[in-house]
Amino acid sequence: MKVVIIDDEINNIDNLKSLIKDYCPDLKIIGIATDFKKAKTLLTTLQIDLLFLDIKMPGKSGFDLLSELPAYSFQVIFVTAFDQFAIKAIKYSALDYLLKPINIEELISAVRRAENKISDDVNKQQISHLVHLLKEKESEHRTIALTSINEIRYVPIFEIVKCQSENNYTIFFLSDGTKIVVSKGIYEYEEILPKEFFLRCHQSYIVNKKMIKSLIKSDTIYHLRMKDDSMVPVSRSKKDLVKQSLQHYK
Repeated sequence: MKVVIIDDEINNIDNLKSLIKDYCPDLKIIGIATDFKKAKTLLTTLQIDLLFLDIKMPGKSGFDLLSELPAYSFQVIFVTAFDQFAIKAIKYSALDYLLKPINIEELISAVRRAENKISDDVNKQQISHLVHLLKEKESEHRTIALTSINEIRYVPIFEIVKCQSENNYTIFFLSDGTKIVVSKGIYEYEEILPKEFFLRCHQSYIVNKKMIKSLIKSDTIYHLRMKDDSMVPVSRSKKDLVKQSLQHYK
């Protein structure tokens, strides 16, 4: 795969180049850039397969760079120091990112996923979705990209009834009865789904507060009845949190 690295700090570029040489030898680095203008020139003149893109650069960001490109067919792996909002948007769009300092295993996994991407069109949709998210404020009307075996489905978060953990997978139950199985742990979605609208009520469940019909108590056991009439258990350790959350939410 032909690769370009864009980062405003040359030492970060040198570090990534060294890691690629040692651990991803099939990658061929054909260009680097440390500023927006050179980066844009490289990406509009070179035919590449993969871009390592720093998010924060002087003046304009890596997101700005992508939004100004007329067309592209390469895969993107974002590289950043911790930026909570940017990372959340990237996760919403099911895109890959690496945190600085770069972890070797995460680098190898991200490169492997880039090599196996479904199609260039899918990646463009993900980038477009990301740029849209960055322009809008946090709201219940935003969509989340859920990657299943055959497709990436863009789901408005208010259509999610609940999420259920199944080993290393998460099952999304939607208001129209659809189930989507995603190969990521439920902890990932607890982190990115807005706590204003979603609640972790059990080790294996996250629920949409707007989809809760009632809280049911039987002896010392609690369940949530959802608007699709499914029953979701409430763990003992989460009982008080659930009661408090629903009281404030209603």
